[in-house]
Amino acid sequence: MKYRDTKAALRSLTALAASQGGYFTASQADGKGYAYPHLSYHLSRGNFERAGRGLYRIPTLPLTEHDDLIRLWFWSRGRDDQPQAVFSHKTALALYDLAEFIPTSVHMTVPKSFRKRPPKGCVLHKASLEKRDRREFDVFWATTPRRTLEDLATDPSMPREQFEQAVTDAQRRGLVRKSDTSPLLSRSRSAHRKQPRNGGV
Repeated sequence: MKYRDTKAALRSLTALAASQGGYFTASQADGKGYAYPHLSYHLSRGNFERAGRGLYRIPTLPLTEHDDLIRLWFWSRGRDDQPQAVFSHKTALALYDLAEFIPTSVHMTVPKSFRKRPPKGCVLHKASLEKRDRREFDVFWATTPRRTLEDLATDPSMPREQFEQAVTDAQRRGLVRKSDTSPLLSRSRSAHRKQPRNGGV
């Protein structure tokens, strides 16, 4: 039987979890030397907590500011155990501190082949994102400021005045180029001429 250094395994798993907001998947745990019997034992002792299907957390690690988003990001895992979602639309706008509101739903963009049903309070947008359309934000991925504004430019639920303020603030803070502002504003004005106003978030 292969020797298992329990202290080294715990250090390795804890380091991984710490880089992921305290979370780890069953597959990741297995790669660190924690097969299901080990997981079951540590769950019973309170050393680990079950956080979702195949998802666990080390309770001694502090919760991060975006704990709810990290859970959803892990929920979007595919068969390869890799999260597929990118936080987008109004959620990304709030992450960049460009929103004048607190979104009532979490918006994520997922591949067109994604088949999971979203949990309550989560809105899925299906699209094929290029690498240039996303950036790492904390543990997870979010659409870039430019892609976020492009998505919201034609979103009828985004008030035009708030969108224009977000574009202005993004350009002032260097999050988008000045040359991007006119096309974004034009798209928004065109979309709102075709759609009734809706202030929902």
